[in-house]
Amino acid sequence: MAASAPSPKSSLVAAVCPRFHRAVELIGRRWTGAILSAMLSGATRFTDIVNAVPGLSDRLLSERLKELEAEGIVQRVTQPDAPGRIQYLLTDKGRDLSAVIDEVSCWANRWLEPVPCREGDHRAAPDEVPRS
Repeated sequence: MAASAPSPKSSLVAAVCPRFHRAVELIGRRWTGAILSAMLSGATRFTDIVNAVPGLSDRLLSERLKELEAEGIVQRVTQPDAPGRIQYLLTDKGRDLSAVIDEVSCWANRWLEPVPCREGDHRAAPDEVPRS
């Protein structure tokens, strides 16, 4: 029996590229986008990143930083002049995500409803101005 020909509609749908899928899975993991955004804004120390991302636990940040380091997106640097002082820096590969993070942010500002700050959150979204 001969195989049936694909329907015109199904032949127009392209398969998802494996590289695209891997990239979305990598940067789309919970907290990763927020961590990258904080680092692109200048946060380099562990506590700076935790403070920049409300609700992020130390354990999860440590896990995500290790994953990003393994992917070559983040570099862990121990400062020789201050033993124990560690910085996390974006590599060229990590900084190259800047345009992606900016576009996701623009899309979110355009299409998503504002999320009210939860009690304990210590910073407002960039477009939210605290009211007196």
